[in-house]
Amino acid sequence: MENCLSFKAIMKGVWLLFLFVFNYGVFANVAVAVSTNVSSRPAFINIGGVFSFDSTIGKVAKIALDAAVKDVNSDSSVLKGTKLLLTMQDSNCSGFTGIVEVLKFMETDTVAIIGPQSSVLAHLISHVANELQVPLISFSATDPTLSSLQFPFFVRATQNDLYQMNAVAEIVSHYGWRDVIAIYYDDDYGRNGIAALGEGLARNRCRISYKVGIPPLQLVSHDDITNILVKVMSQESRIIVLHANRGSGLMVFSVAKYLGMMDAGFVWIATDWLSSVLDSSSSHPSFTMDMQGVIVLRQHTADSRRKRDFFSRWNKLSGGSFGLSSYGLYAYDSVWLIAHALDAYFEQGGTISFSNDSRLTNAKDGKLHLEAMSIFDGGKLLLENILRTQFIGLTGPIHFISDRSLIHPAYDVINVFETGLRRIGYWSNYSGLSVIPPETLYMRPPNRTNENQKLYTVIWPGDTVQKPRGWVFPNGAKQLLIGVPNRVSFREFVTHVKGTDIMKGFCIDVFTAAVSLLPYAVPYKFIPFGDGHRNPSYSELVKSITTNKFDAVVGDIAIFTNRTKAVDFTQPFTESGLVVVVPFKKLSSSGWSFLRPFTFEMWSVTCVFFLFVGAVVWILEHKQNSEFRGPPRKQLITILWFSFSTLFFAHRESTVSTLGRLVMLIWLFVVLIINSSYTASLTSILTVQQLYSPIKGIESLRRSDEPIGYQVGSFAEQYLIEELHISKSRLVALGSPDEYAVSLQRGPKKKGGVAAVIDEGPYVDHFLSSHCKFRTVGPEFTKNGWGFAFPRDSALAVDISTAILTLSENGDLQKIHDKWLTRPACTLESIAELESDRLHFMSFWGLFLTCGIALFVALLIYLLQLCLKFRKHLSDETDFTGQGSLLSRRLHKFLSFVDEKEDQSTNKSKRRQMETPAYDEEIDDDSGRKTKRRQVDQS
Repeated sequence: MENCLSFKAIMKGVWLLFLFVFNYGVFANVAVAVSTNVSSRPAFINIGGVFSFDSTIGKVAKIALDAAVKDVNSDSSVLKGTKLLLTMQDSNCSGFTGIVEVLKFMETDTVAIIGPQSSVLAHLISHVANELQVPLISFSATDPTLSSLQFPFFVRATQNDLYQMNAVAEIVSHYGWRDVIAIYYDDDYGRNGIAALGEGLARNRCRISYKVGIPPLQLVSHDDITNILVKVMSQESRIIVLHANRGSGLMVFSVAKYLGMMDAGFVWIATDWLSSVLDSSSSHPSFTMDMQGVIVLRQHTADSRRKRDFFSRWNKLSGGSFGLSSYGLYAYDSVWLIAHALDAYFEQGGTISFSNDSRLTNAKDGKLHLEAMSIFDGGKLLLENILRTQFIGLTGPIHFISDRSLIHPAYDVINVFETGLRRIGYWSNYSGLSVIPPETLYMRPPNRTNENQKLYTVIWPGDTVQKPRGWVFPNGAKQLLIGVPNRVSFREFVTHVKGTDIMKGFCIDVFTAAVSLLPYAVPYKFIPFGDGHRNPSYSELVKSITTNKFDAVVGDIAIFTNRTKAVDFTQPFTESGLVVVVPFKKLSSSGWSFLRPFTFEMWSVTCVFFLFVGAVVWILEHKQNSEFRGPPRKQLITILWFSFSTLFFAHRESTVSTLGRLVMLIWLFVVLIINSSYTASLTSILTVQQLYSPIKGIESLRRSDEPIGYQVGSFAEQYLIEELHISKSRLVALGSPDEYAVSLQRGPKKKGGVAAVIDEGPYVDHFLSSHCKFRTVGPEFTKNGWGFAFPRDSALAVDISTAILTLSENGDLQKIHDKWLTRPACTLESIAELESDRLHFMSFWGLFLTCGIALFVALLIYLLQLCLKFRKHLSDETDFTGQGSLLSRRLHKFLSFVDEKEDQSTNKSKRRQMETPAYDEEIDDDSGRKTKRRQVDQS
């Protein structure tokens, strides 16, 4: 918050500093002769204060500073007997007077200065403070450019406007607005604050669309403010940020009320200058009637018992003449900050001593008495202690971070309404916007997600709780120049009536219907784009927006990635995607129609599985089942017969093994599915008329080298070349539906003919409605839509999108579609294609995979069982004599064992057991059991 400073007074101050620097050498660094030396704990210490006594902040600060000095001096634990002597000087809202008053402090051995109140004055006085090494503690200079690097002895004991502007930017972003108008007091405070606002808005993808400064005069005329606001009203945005001071700011609201700018539709956001004015008023001021619905920021101060007690004292201290603002609390804490720093300074052995400057001593012949000013020898040490001091003040924790800002910057977000002020939330640099006090959030992990950015309901100007749109189409503004493609084909979508300025068609009706739903008037003019002899390039039409040739483009404009990088599109008003159109021929039934249900791949796999299943069942049954034994020729015939007879469930051979039955169960289920699918497909082929095209979709078209047609001006050409990598030499430009039909009928073998045409869905639907000899093949291979194009970040695009959604929901969009694009009956005929009736292997791979795994597992289990039986058989065999090696004899025996029927191999094994002594003993012991087993063997 700033006081008003006259431009002439500031120039006088600058002139005075110039005079000191170059004529008298005020800022020399050579110090000589200690003039003053006092004990380490003097009885009194001089501190100064400079601000405007009659300003809103000054009135509060004067009382707060006096109260703080009394409290410090009455507390013996702080300075341990040393008293503070505060001398306050009135800058009288003048930069020149402020400089003079500060220079007076340099004659009285002042160790620190509280102030100045103005950022403009702080820039000037900080140079003096740097040279004389006197810390300058300001409780109200909020200019972000007051840098510690440039002004090392300047200490900001309040919040930086950098954080306040970040808060404003996040409020704007929170409500979904983009463009902001900034009105500011045209001095360092105002300009630098608005510069910080621009940076904060940019981080939130917003911007200042218009800014205007209020001249830095003590008295700004009513006409000046009127002229400024009239210019503001001519702008599109209705979000206004006011960064001013009391005099100019209240006048802005008064004139705005008169001009109707406090009515519904406007949004006013005022910085903390307004909250200090409202808080300092003793009662509810009458001028709030001019600012109902305004959002105001106030520096947040933590609630505490000390703060509440001080507010209770305030009426007695001020006599009830005015209230206490946050700047008064920061002024009070500034005194305690100096007191704590001085206490630490004395604890470190610091003394209060000053040195005269030799150059100022040599200038004593002048009338300015510059030799009386001196350099504070302990200034650097005191400054270090100020920056290291930590305590709990009325405003909360006082602690400076590395950039010399106070810890935990935060603001209250306040809504002004008829009966007073209402806090709707908080902003903190820690967690953004919230309805929870920042002190509570500091105990939690930071969370700045969109879901956690909240404010209570706002009563906006015009006494409404409905969020303003934030912009309007300004009255008296120039017409929007809207580019419209001047088509020569598919004129039902958009066309130019020759000899007139009239545009008509499906797209035009959608746009005009959407504009009619807007709550404001939009003057516009359609401008045809193209020569009228061939369809224009839609890419060039969209680029015209970026070159400011057109303010918008309306028509059948396809939305795709490259275009969205340059312009903003509305909500699509119809779906669109590229499809393939081909000619077709009818297929009649033939003697080989029974082969059509399966593809060659499907027939091959099915036959292989029939043979494989027959072989597996033979292996599983050969050792046990007599029906699968016999001469090799008979066994081969059995395998073939058994395999293919399962197709009709006519196999005579029975399976006796468990694994064989399991395999047959799975295989018969597979056969059932294949048989049923074949029957259904063959029935469809023989009873339904068939269509045929060698092109099945975009993939088969890409693999071929045949010519492809596309519509002149369409993005299809660019897409086919850049995305699908189809050679440009294959592409043939076609200008009308009739050219489509002629080129497709000629075919790819004749000159000018094409194998297929690729175009957007709406055009193709319209083409097929009158050309029933062609069909689309395959699905849409892009998913787009048609929308209207506007410049980037256009608010009108958002409103048009909302209107298009309304048209869709209430059915008007469909009515417009039916009016222009009604289809004849032939497009509703359902004629099946050949490929849709043919059964592919991919439709059954899961079934075959399951069957194959079952066959493999059955074979594996059978082989394991066979190996175990052979091992036992081999261990019982005692005769290993014969020709050949041991390995060859064992292999011969294994093959004989495999081929041998299972009951024969069992009898031989038992006979070998009877010949052993152990078996003879068993006969002697249990002859009855022996006779019984022999009977089993004989059977």
